[in-house]
Order: sequence, then C-alpha cells, then structure tokens
Amino acid sequence: MSIPFWCVFIAALLIYLAKLPVAKAMNAQSGGYDNHHPREQQARLTGLGARAHAAHLNSIEMFPLFAAGVLMAHTTEVFGWWVDLLAILYIVTRVLYLVFYWRDLATPRSLVWVVGLLCCLLLMLSPALRWLIVSV
Repeated sequence: MSIPFWCVFIAALLIYLAKLPVAKAMNAQSGGYDNHHPREQQARLTGLGARAHAAHLNSIEMFPLFAAGVLMAHTTEVFGWWVDLLAILYIVTRVLYLVFYWRDLATPRSLVWVVGLLCCLLLMLSPALRWLIVSV
C-alpha cells in the first residue's frame, strides 16, 4: 500500500480518535453517557467537550476532500514524492488541528486547517499540474 493510501487510513482513524474526548466529556456529565440521545447530549457540551465535538465533526467534513484528492492522484498515476509529501503534510495538519482545537488555540488551529485544505486541493489538482509540467 502506498504512503498516500496509508495516510487515508490514518485520516479515517483520526476521525474516531477525535471522538474520544467527546465521549469522555459526555461520560463526565451528570447521568453519564446518554446512549439513547447522544446527539442531544453532545449539543449541550461546553468547554473542551464542545471543542472536541467540533473537531470531530470537522474531521468528518475534511476526510472526503482528502480521500478524493488521493484517489484523483492515484487514478491519474500522479504518485511520487509530491503526492507523498502532500498526504503526509495533511496528516500532520490534522493532528495539530485536533491538539490546537482541544487546547483552544484558535489562530494556530485555523492556520493548520488552511494548510490541510490546501493539501487536499493540491492533491485534487495534481493531475492538472502533472499535465502542465509534462506539456511544457
């Protein structure tokens, strides 16, 4: 399996890693984890629990962009050091994003989010970039 595919796997795992502090915060509320109405309970979270929930949701939202970018690069045979670098950088940004969100560091969190988004977009554009380089 290639580095970008491993990164897709890791990105999928990060979605569920991001859920762990949410579950811990839910369990710490009076009455414990409400498995009958978890979304209602999540909506009432505050502080770290609320930030962790937002980070978890954002992980879900970003995953399709990243997976699509990797698949676009793969299906057009654009693999190489550039795609590997973008995939690894995306994972690094997502880990930092989670840490920054959990610690309530808004500006660094937003900056790494933008870098992660750029990685996704560059992966999606990699077939066009390859075509430009080959054509010149």
